Amino acid sequence: MSSHVVVIATDLRRTTVKVNPGTYLSDVLQEACKKLSLDSDKYLIKHKQKQVDLSVPFRTSGLIAGAKLELVLKSKTPSAVQIALQIPQPEAKEITGGRLIKKFPSDLSIWQVLRQFESGEASAGKNINITARGVAQTVDAKSSGAGQLYYETPVLNIMGRELGSFADFQKTLSQLGHNSGNVLIRLTFRRTDQTLYEAMEQIGVFFKEEEKKKEEEKENAASGTLEDKPKNPSANEDVPMAEAPAEPVSNTAQVQEPDHAAPQVAQDATVSSSPLQSDAHQALPEANNSDPQSRLQPVHVFLAPTNSTPAAALVPAEDSDFTPTVAHAQLHQARLLESSRNKRLLSDKEIEEKEAAEQAKIAAVKSVLIKVRFPDNTSSDWEIGPSDTGAFLYQAVRHVMASNEQSFHLVIPGSKTVIKDDDTPKHNLIRAYKLSGRVLVSLVWNDGVPADIRKRPFLKANFAQQGQAIKVPEIPTVEDDKAGSSARPQVQQAPTNRDGGEGSGKKMPKWFKLGKK
Repeated sequence: MSSHVVVIATDLRRTTVKVNPGTYLSDVLQEACKKLSLDSDKYLIKHKQKQVDLSVPFRTSGLIAGAKLELVLKSKTPSAVQIALQIPQPEAKEITGGRLIKKFPSDLSIWQVLRQFESGEASAGKNINITARGVAQTVDAKSSGAGQLYYETPVLNIMGRELGSFADFQKTLSQLGHNSGNVLIRLTFRRTDQTLYEAMEQIGVFFKEEEKKKEEEKENAASGTLEDKPKNPSANEDVPMAEAPAEPVSNTAQVQEPDHAAPQVAQDATVSSSPLQSDAHQALPEANNSDPQSRLQPVHVFLAPTNSTPAAALVPAEDSDFTPTVAHAQLHQARLLESSRNKRLLSDKEIEEKEAAEQAKIAAVKSVLIKVRFPDNTSSDWEIGPSDTGAFLYQAVRHVMASNEQSFHLVIPGSKTVIKDDDTPKHNLIRAYKLSGRVLVSLVWNDGVPADIRKRPFLKANFAQQGQAIKVPEIPTVEDDKAGSSARPQVQQAPTNRDGGEGSGKKMPKWFKLGKK
């Protein structure tokens, strides 16, 4: 028994979609968006202001025939879906409970989910073959003669919905209606008439372009601009169905990606003045064109402070320096007033404009002055350009350190961001770590460095001889105008009594006065 539902778009256009009791609502969304010329990946369905579960069929959705459904835009940020993959026997014997559980973003395809479960953290450290299984079969039924490996395709059962073709595996979790919550997938295998070699070729046709496109989008987002993105097609050609290869872990950096938000750049008050920075900016193009070894030379080398007390603590302070003024109170009241106002959330267009402005701001940065502070309180400055990565900064530090065979990592103070010793565009200092202006970076020894190495001078002798003492700029003292009008509030003078009476200037009538006893 077939019926229909009416789907209304955001621009009030509507279309009719035929349904039967077994029609999944995710298919209703795709059919409606196809008729309305819309991208189904950008929309959800609501019925009477309530979001509809797209993963269920029409008979269990609670909708009636002729129901009016509304298309609404969904968030651009993919949500997390927890997947539990039920492994068949005999592979399930080595897995606790026979299930592998991991959270995935809703925009991940089913094929990529299976590839994630095959190895790595998602498979609890066990290698499980899911997407490249072959079963031997001889030419005749007597099990004799030359044999041939035939492809054994995975078959998934997701809430009663069976997926077993390469076209099904291209769909994302969101396209199947799973945008949040927990999903149980039961895995079985079915032998096909395709040889394993033919199946691998077909897998390359189905998934190579998709994975290449996703890799380009990720690299483009990491690089900031499409022009600076390097081309590396060899990874897809060698292993067409594999995920991007895992990044090699360097012994000098912790495995920690930079935060999505821009890291807070620590400002160092002891960095040299602006004329020195402008000179370094002018010398940067020449350094890029000269010998690469010359770029490893630091711009400045600073010696460790001779006094154990910080210079800021030696500046005399008065009690009045810690007394808030009227200007402080007014600023505090203005901030409280601003935080109490309701603020409208940014639209998608405003978010895109904000992101574009952020990318333009990053692209406008031509050079950054990085001060690396060493464990013995010495420091050095390096000028880096738009193409420099974390590997260049590590190489420059090793160029000046005495025990350059020891391992360390570079940390941006005020955050947990660790600059990795990696030469890929994903770890570009300006675009990936969003560094600008003057940046302070601290060098931290790794745990395996001996104690005697930690006590030695960090810099080589020739660089230590070039070191200069840090000059702390004198802060000019400014006298506050304590007698000014802004320092104290104006008090309104009470009017004088012209008639000699008390209170106001008018005389009190006789009838209002109390009589004498």
